[in-house]
Amino acid sequence: MADCIFCRIVAGTIPSNKVYEDEIYLAFKDIHPKAPVHYLVIPKAHSERLDALARDGGAVALGELMLAAVRTAEATNLGDYRLAVNVGSGAGQLVFHTHLHLLSGWRHGAGEVG
Repeated sequence: MADCIFCRIVAGTIPSNKVYEDEIYLAFKDIHPKAPVHYLVIPKAHSERLDALARDGGAVALGELMLAAVRTAEATNLGDYRLAVNVGSGAGQLVFHTHLHLLSGWRHGAGEVG
């Protein structure tokens, strides 16, 4: 999708700090981090929201996205991390291309959610 910033990152027309890549997924540093370590893990193929990815690819697509996040954590030597996903503008989704936030790097106890 030509007007999608993440699609442009995948195409290489917008630079990014890549931390993981395979044939289907890409992970890169968030330019507005919300944690000391903040990566975005995206499918290279455009999908607007997590629920759209689920409709199109089912449990396999969702599982592969999670696996890409785990591989990103392993590739960047993160032992402890949080995964977050916003689905829709009411939940805080700003870029309408499915993505997971991989967050890490807090001191013990900081950034915890019950």
